[in-house]
Amino acid sequence: MGLIDVVAQHGYAVTAIVMFLAAVGLPLPMSITLLAAGAGSKHGLSLGVALPVAWGAAIAGDTLLYFGGRYTGWWLLSGMCRASMNPEQCIFSSAEYFYRRGQKTLLFAKFIPGLGAMAAPLAGSLNMRVGRFLRLDVLGALIYCSVWLGIGYAFSGFLREIEAWIGRASHAALFLVLLLGLGYALVLIAFTIRAKRYKGIDRITADNLFERLQTLTPDKLVIIADVRSHGYYDPGMQRIKNSIRVEPHRLKEELVALREFMVPECEVYLYCSCLRDTTSVRVAHMLMQENCHTQVITGGMKAWVKAGGDLELVPEADLQHLPKFD
Repeated sequence: MGLIDVVAQHGYAVTAIVMFLAAVGLPLPMSITLLAAGAGSKHGLSLGVALPVAWGAAIAGDTLLYFGGRYTGWWLLSGMCRASMNPEQCIFSSAEYFYRRGQKTLLFAKFIPGLGAMAAPLAGSLNMRVGRFLRLDVLGALIYCSVWLGIGYAFSGFLREIEAWIGRASHAALFLVLLLGLGYALVLIAFTIRAKRYKGIDRITADNLFERLQTLTPDKLVIIADVRSHGYYDPGMQRIKNSIRVEPHRLKEELVALREFMVPECEVYLYCSCLRDTTSVRVAHMLMQENCHTQVITGGMKAWVKAGGDLELVPEADLQHLPKFD
């Protein structure tokens, strides 16, 4: 039984579940489900029912994320971007896209991979009014569902041919998957080879640094530098107590200021919140080229919190406020 037949048989429930779960951020194929539902409308489904079911489920998921973003802010957004190599950059690039194109981004966000799930919580975290969000999101979800259902309905026969061809080409598909797997492995190998240049970077665990700080004498100068790539945007954001901000995107300029603090006996530690400490390692490598010896805190901010290290709220003067809708 093919996808179109499955959707035709259990279409309304499948469509509603997929649309809702995809709207709340799970990586499910909304467009393919809508195409199948549109094609299935010629084989048992009612297009007049499938559209409001898909539309309502998408709006429900979006509304849930909108209020999640409104009341949890950066916490929800960072959680949704956790799979990214650089969660903060994932959030801010989406926010930047949102602001370049304005609030009407909600009308077409679902057509753009990655932005579809982020648009609703961003609208909430950036203080868009509920009524305005609902008006734009309802229209955007209607456009998205109508387009894909319409295409599925209009090209039902063609989609069935594709489905049959995929069934016949299962061996070729398996070969393609294996080929893609091989390509992925080669990419990992390439990154591993590239990462060898970072072998000289010294690391320290958060537990060891925490213990070390307890035993230091007052005359010992220690710099803990926050090199998270996003800057400070969340008013409730925290950082390691007494750490300083070093902007990784303006490292040459920052290095001038950093050198003013440094003496030969000074210890410099870097932390971020990226997967595998990507930003910290990159910054440490660049500083090493400038004869600045640093150590990367393994695990970054999360490891420091787990170790029981002291935190502080980012000072208001250091916050870079994103513009609000209202």
